Amino acid sequence: MAYGGKFTRTQRYLLLGAIPLYFIAIAFILQRPAAIAWGLKEIVVEPDFLITDYMAVGGIGAAFANAAILMAASIFFCYRLGLTEDGHTIAASCLMFGFSLFGKNIVNIWSIILGVWLYSRYHKTHFSRYVYIALYATSLSPIITQLLYIIHLPALVRIPLSLAVGVIIGFMMPPMATHVHYAHQGYSLYNVGFAAGIVATVIVSVMKSFGYETKSRLIWSTGNNRVMLVILMTLFFGMIVIALGVGGRQAFEKYREILKTSGGGGIDYLKTQGGCPVMLNMGVNGIFSTLFILAIGGDLNGPTIGGIFTVVGFSATGKHIRNIWPIMLGVCLASVTGFWKINSPSACLALLFSTTLAPIAGDFGILPGILAGFLHACTVMQIGALYDGMNLYNNGFAGGIVAIFLVPVIQSIRDRRARAKGSISL
Repeated sequence: MAYGGKFTRTQRYLLLGAIPLYFIAIAFILQRPAAIAWGLKEIVVEPDFLITDYMAVGGIGAAFANAAILMAASIFFCYRLGLTEDGHTIAASCLMFGFSLFGKNIVNIWSIILGVWLYSRYHKTHFSRYVYIALYATSLSPIITQLLYIIHLPALVRIPLSLAVGVIIGFMMPPMATHVHYAHQGYSLYNVGFAAGIVATVIVSVMKSFGYETKSRLIWSTGNNRVMLVILMTLFFGMIVIALGVGGRQAFEKYREILKTSGGGGIDYLKTQGGCPVMLNMGVNGIFSTLFILAIGGDLNGPTIGGIFTVVGFSATGKHIRNIWPIMLGVCLASVTGFWKINSPSACLALLFSTTLAPIAGDFGILPGILAGFLHACTVMQIGALYDGMNLYNNGFAGGIVAIFLVPVIQSIRDRRARAKGSISL
């Protein structure tokens, strides 16, 4: 049972809800309420395709408030729908928090969620079956912002158009996410990100055919590493202290069991190992990711903290320090041989989000993991041009492509070696 059976379902959700409460408190410490309200307004109306740092747009407090509100809403959805908290609840909620620092906001996600809800109604199934896909599908929310505020059309056209497109996106995502999972065999953890990349490519291509194009942008805040380090380390060390304080030695032993897994196939560590080992894993991965960004000279801001929280969230469903470091090392090696610096904005994000390929390192070993990270960095630096940054899960799309390309090759080599050791002649 989660958390060693010490907490009820409601208490487990409240414990997860402590994360957005923590950041709401931080938001009001760093910004006055009036400044947060102004910042939220700026966040809502600002184009938010990649890369748009909400900390630069509306201020640190407003960015944290926006992210905390949407994470709390995600947790509330899962609780009200009767779901028992599992690893996917943690992953989806943390992902919502992270990307609400640079793309998702309190206005642009709802029509996509409505579309997924309508899909469940159409198939006469409970929305709880698709709620995680609904939360992940909001990766395409920058498209909604573009249609709602930016396109030069009358409001009576823009509002229903953005609503209709959001509903269509949401309606398409459940079957798309199910289908593409078979393509990469679970070796890319950001499955919906891969599906979203395909959908975004089609929608943006349609927009371009009508003469509407967006230009690349970079809004990237700097100079906040010290305060962000204190905020993040307080949270992550707090997770470790609580995990070891409640779970004791058993939490550490089960954490070691997590380290032995490959991380593939949608594994749920909360169900297999319990809450305290998962919390310990989240804290360790959060500290490792944060320090890695600082070690390469990167910035702690909205996008990179979003990447850190993605690593932390998926620490409940596949990631651990043994299967993420080879991938991250591969990205670093790609920066040495490529035409970009490892501490550039795109490279920092590739470094963090490349860990979608952690199951490759977990299943096949260190060298294939390094190769996967190398290929991921090269791919993600180029592939965003397909949809003009409108898919926030750009690395999820690139990771899916790398997995589809690389995994069959690795499997064929491993199978060849396995057969050569047996009696079968090849």
